[in-house]
Order: sequence, then structure tokens, then C-alpha cells
Amino acid sequence: MNMTTPLTLHPDRMALHNEVHARPPEALESNLAISQIVMVCNAAEREASRAHIAALARDHHLAQPDAGSTHARLDFGLYRLRWELHTEFITWTFTCPLKGPETGERVPDVAIAAVPQRWLAQLPGKCLAAMHMWVLPIKGFSTDRVLQNILHEETLVASTVADGYGEVYTDFAVHADGYSRMLLLAGGMTPRRLGRLVQNLLEIETYRMAALLGLPAARSASNVLASAERELAELAESIRSATRENEPELLDRLTRLAGQVESQHAATHSRFSASAAYFELVDKRINDIAESRLAGMQTIREFMDRRLTPARSTCAWAARRQDALSQRVSRISNLLRTRVEIEQQQSSQQLLAAQISRQDTQLKLQSTVEGLSVAAISYYIVGLVTYLAKGAEHVGWPVAPEMTAAITIPFVVGGVWWSLRRMHHSLFQKAH
Repeated sequence: MNMTTPLTLHPDRMALHNEVHARPPEALESNLAISQIVMVCNAAEREASRAHIAALARDHHLAQPDAGSTHARLDFGLYRLRWELHTEFITWTFTCPLKGPETGERVPDVAIAAVPQRWLAQLPGKCLAAMHMWVLPIKGFSTDRVLQNILHEETLVASTVADGYGEVYTDFAVHADGYSRMLLLAGGMTPRRLGRLVQNLLEIETYRMAALLGLPAARSASNVLASAERELAELAESIRSATRENEPELLDRLTRLAGQVESQHAATHSRFSASAAYFELVDKRINDIAESRLAGMQTIREFMDRRLTPARSTCAWAARRQDALSQRVSRISNLLRTRVEIEQQQSSQQLLAAQISRQDTQLKLQSTVEGLSVAAISYYIVGLVTYLAKGAEHVGWPVAPEMTAAITIPFVVGGVWWSLRRMHHSLFQKAH
């Protein structure tokens, strides 16, 4: 008997556990037509996409996908639909069996031919990529006819895949119908492995186009960065020979330039980071298909290395250039602020020195005034003593008032002087 202990589950446990099973490949058989459409969507269009697939399911009396699902599979009989919600885009993959054996005499039927065209034309978002793929048995198929009727021979890319169990052909071109094309000849593979191979091939094209979304941003950023670099060089030269009067204006210009650079960096950083991630996914998917060379043909990896590397380098260089410019602006801003602060400190020191000089003068004046104060206070006290002696003379004071005043003058002056010094000493001690 199994015993289970009730546990408090993390709220995300099941979502995290099921993440490894998200978007599993579909088991496929040969002789299929596949059409995939990749639509870039904003938040509103993502929700509209859910409603769009729900409407199609409702029209065919099928269960609608869950409101929070990120992928769904629906079988409509004539065709199957695989819907996947990604971070920036949504993929719609339509699959249907081909009616008869294909020999390459003509372009095979496409999967979207079985889809309601009015509904298909109303897919929310903007189309980033669209591809027709045909999965055909490798036996009994003429490659020459493929080159003539399906793909452009002058741009043909081909290789064996799945360790030699299949052959893939594509020209990475957009044909007259707006779709690119890929042909997979498969033999000796299990349905699961064939499904994984088809998914990897479709994702190579999807992630390739998603990665290239950073290229227009990189080109636009290059123009802004070139202008900012020129302005920064001019500012650096101006700062080198600037006077104190010019520094506030230079600091204001530098602050505006820093704001422009950081604004542009914030607007494009996420795009460049996403492109770098998509480029890595392209590399991984190419590794996963386990391709090898067909005689005289360029492989998918070779094509990507030659044609995709310049765009990849452009995006990476723009990101590095932004970071370097941001750091340079920050360094020069710090240098200019330090220079202004030092000059402000020097000005403060000069003001303090002037204040100290004025205080010394005030102290000297105060010392002079102190002498006058001692004389004045002593004069008034001696006057009081004189009046007191005159009054005491009538009651028998033996000394004349003038003599009494003369005798008290030294004592009065000394006492007044000592009292003022004592008071000053007490005040200075409290100040310290």
C-alpha cells in the first residue's frame, strides 16, 4: 500500500515541471505538406490570436484551447493546426497529407490550401516568416526535378540530415506567393524522430528571421552612435581648454548627450539581447539536425556562416559600441564634475581665507575697542566713587573726594580689565 504525505506545494511547481514537456514535437509520417506562418504580435494581438483560434475551433465544433495555454493542437480532418505562443511572435503550423505520390513534376499542394482563406487572411499581427515544407519519401524521387520545379537552383542549399537518414533542400528565397520553400526527403526514421527533425528545420527559419529583427535597429543605432561619438570628441577637446566660465555650458551639453545615449541604449538593448539569444538558437537547431555535406552542395551551416554572420556581427558590434560610448560619456562626465567640484572647493577656500582675514581685522579692532571700553567703564565707576566720597564726607569720611577717586583709579582700571579678560576667556572656551 502506497502512503502519501500531504505537502505544501510551491504555486509554480506544476508549471515548472511541465515546462520540459512544452511544445513537444509531433509524430509525423512521410508524404506531408506543411505550411508555417510566423506572426509578430503585441499584447493586444496576442489576445486576439487566442480568440482567432478559438473561433476556428468553435466553427468546427472542437474544444477550444485553455485561456492560459501557450500552445495548442487541433485536428480539423483535412488538416491539423499547431498554434504556439512565443515571447515576441506566434507560430501557426498547418499540416495535411498529400493526396498522391509526388515525383517533382510540379510544385506539390500546400497545406494552407485546405485552410479557410478568409480566416487565414485575418491572422492577428504582422507576418515575419512564412514557409512551405514538403516531407516526401526519399525513394523514387528525382532531385533534378526538384531543382527545376520547386526551388531555385542557383541559390540551392542542401545536405543530408539525421545522420544520413534524410536529405533537406531549400533556397532561402521568398517565392512569388510570399512563402519560402523547403523539401525534406526522409527514409528509415521513426515518426517521433521525423517530427523532431521537421520542428528543428522550421525553427531554423523562424529563429533566423527573429534574430534579424535586431539588424534594422543596429543600422539605425550606428547613425546615432556616430553622431554622438563626434559630439563627445568635440566636448572632450572643449573641456581640455575650457575656462571656468565655459564649464557650466559644457556640463549641460554633456548631460544632454548622456541622456540621448542612455535613451537610445534603453530602446535597443533588449532587441540586441533578444537577437543574440535567437542567433544561439539557430546554432543549436543546426547542430540538432546532424547535417553532413551532399556532394557539390552548400550546407545549411555554411550558408548561415556566410550570410548570417555579418548581420550577427553588426548587431553585436552595435551593442558593444553602445556600451563603450555610455562608459566614455560617464567617464568624461565624472572628470568634468570633478574639475568643477575642485574649482568650487578652491573658491570656497578663498572665501574662507577672506573671512578669516576679516575676522583677524575685527579682532584687532575689538582689542582696540577693549582698551577704550576699559577707560570708559573705569571713568564711570570712578565718577560713582567720587559722588560716593562726597556724600560720605558729610558723615565724617576723612579723605577728600578727589583723593579718594585718585586712590581708587588703579584698582578700578585693573578690576575692569581683569573682568573683561575673564569674560572673553569664558566665551572662547564655550565656542571651542
